[in-house]
Amino acid sequence: MALLDETAKGVYVIAVTPFTETGALDLDSTDRMVDFYLEKGATGLTVLGMMGEAPKLTADESRIFVRRVLKRVDGRVPVVAGVSASGFAAMRELSDSVMGDGAAGVMVAPPSTLRTDDQILSYYAMAAETLGPKTPFVLQDFPLVTQVQITPAVILKIVAAHPSCVMLKHEDWPGLAKISALRAASDQGGRRISILVGNGGMFLPEELSRGADGAMTGFAYPEMMVDVWKAHAAGQVERAHDLFDAYLPLARYEQQPGLGLALRKYTLAKRGAIASATLRKPGGALSKMDIADIERLIARQERRLKEIG
Repeated sequence: MALLDETAKGVYVIAVTPFTETGALDLDSTDRMVDFYLEKGATGLTVLGMMGEAPKLTADESRIFVRRVLKRVDGRVPVVAGVSASGFAAMRELSDSVMGDGAAGVMVAPPSTLRTDDQILSYYAMAAETLGPKTPFVLQDFPLVTQVQITPAVILKIVAAHPSCVMLKHEDWPGLAKISALRAASDQGGRRISILVGNGGMFLPEELSRGADGAMTGFAYPEMMVDVWKAHAAGQVERAHDLFDAYLPLARYEQQPGLGLALRKYTLAKRGAIASATLRKPGGALSKMDIADIERLIARQERRLKEIG
């Protein structure tokens, strides 16, 4: 598999981590999940992300899971692995493992302890050194979770200083102006990197219009992001918005803090992508009313998709 680079585009689905009813890794469901994402048109996969319950896995489980995903993908699409860690030794160990097994790149989020621009720049300099120049990495910018605010100017300095930084996972909210600023800088001669957006695709049509290259996020209907991206790339902007609007009520519902992953796993299990909706503890649990809401939203979504064709 070729390494990740600045030309990456499309939809890199943030994969869930399937568990059995007892909370053990479900590797058979891992195969089913990979097949499901690829059948829905994913151009890449990202594993061990924040919505992949990575902190709940042991180091050995992380390696086993990534290895299984890579084996099932079999080089058909790039696979990115999250390697964020509290220390650089653990980051290097996991990165060396996944890259050795065939990952296309890794993703690094900043620790919540960073407060100043200088601290952020220093951290990513050390991260780039730790990973090595031959390991491309994704800078994950998710201030709603990390509590680290990274300005466009700081991102541009990281990109200029470290050629191995090839992608920004953009999850700032609101963040449309940030995409515009980064694209304006590359239009004026700065190095252009890939920008894939997160937040469940909640602002995907607008982000694509600002210059994003696609999405790197999860949603129980990944084909929404794929179809929106394809329509937008073909110049069918209104069609992209119509498709997005049909899925928006369910996408919005799935974005609930603390409950979103349980909702996503329930729907993925309903669709046959995984055998069980189990979250490893601690994790949210759905009520009968939550499930009724999902079922209603799915029914309305299906009707709307039939109407627009």
